[in-house]
Amino acid sequence: MSSSQINHVGVYYGPDDIRVEAREIPRIREDEALVATSSTALCAGEAMPWYHKDPHGKVLGHEVIGTIAQVGSHVSEFHVGDRIFAHHHVPRLISHQALRGHFTIDPHYRETHFNPGAMADYFVIGPRQIHGDTFIIPETISDDEAVTIEPWSCVVSGLKVSGIQPGDTVLVIGAGFMGLGFAAIAPLFGAGRVIVSDLNPWRRQKALEIGANAVIDPRRQDATEQLRSLNEGLLADVVVAAVPNVEVFREARRLVEPGGTIHLAAPGHPNTQWSQDAAETYFSEVTITSRYSSDHTDVYQYLRWLKAGRVNPNPAITHHFPLSRLAEAFRLLSTADRSLKIVLRPDHLYEGA
Repeated sequence: MSSSQINHVGVYYGPDDIRVEAREIPRIREDEALVATSSTALCAGEAMPWYHKDPHGKVLGHEVIGTIAQVGSHVSEFHVGDRIFAHHHVPRLISHQALRGHFTIDPHYRETHFNPGAMADYFVIGPRQIHGDTFIIPETISDDEAVTIEPWSCVVSGLKVSGIQPGDTVLVIGAGFMGLGFAAIAPLFGAGRVIVSDLNPWRRQKALEIGANAVIDPRRQDATEQLRSLNEGLLADVVVAAVPNVEVFREARRLVEPGGTIHLAAPGHPNTQWSQDAAETYFSEVTITSRYSSDHTDVYQYLRWLKAGRVNPNPAITHHFPLSRLAEAFRLLSTADRSLKIVLRPDHLYEGA
């Protein structure tokens, strides 16, 4: 295999077994396009072994920006040289779930994938992606900003169902990259006061940088008392639970006002139970929502905000690595201390950003 045919690919075999392998560049069919990766980013979900475990190894990467390197003979929407974002999962437009507005739980949503994945020098997008959820990215948007399109379009998707009313107080539990996205974008949905709770003082400071009005340190004193002192004696109208832990779901339930909404922005571990008092749940009129991912409408809307400069994700992008140091980047992701969004670039494009 000559150097011109090598595709360096990041593969997950386990949390302590992350490899960069040399494979052939995939060939495209007449209805596909080959994309040369410019930048791709690690997702916190990739650090949850139960979520994507594959004994044969799974190629990482779905938060990506790249350039069209080759198009099939049946592709007319894009051309060689176009700088694009593509979504890895694309639903059908007509299905029971899609027609009810739940595109991301369409049974065929997760059938679409990048080949082999976006944590690679090159990957292939197929016809559903080309026709349904691929966008040309202007040069005014940097690679770092563009890799946030997939994850923070999931934030947009979640905020759409969170029931925010103008002036509402929103509490975000968890100041990871996704939690900070909810804090940054909630005002665009009408939120008034935005408060972020996290155990990590560095992440609490990042929350203030991203635009939160105040932060809570749950180790300092009771979170309920801190929230009421910051919010005119009230609990939060909307609580976003942005940590994949059922204990955080219970904390969210404790911190929401009657008539408010709890939005689950991360999954609990399988086979864990979250029970509630039946009578109290009935009389409190609290709504519980979730959104697994984002769809083409969310991507389009977030991209428009990004183009307009209404969202600035740069404070939440903390590290850059060449693809060859993927294992080191993954360890940093798993540590979840002083890091948020970690961006990787093919070695030949990496300049120590």
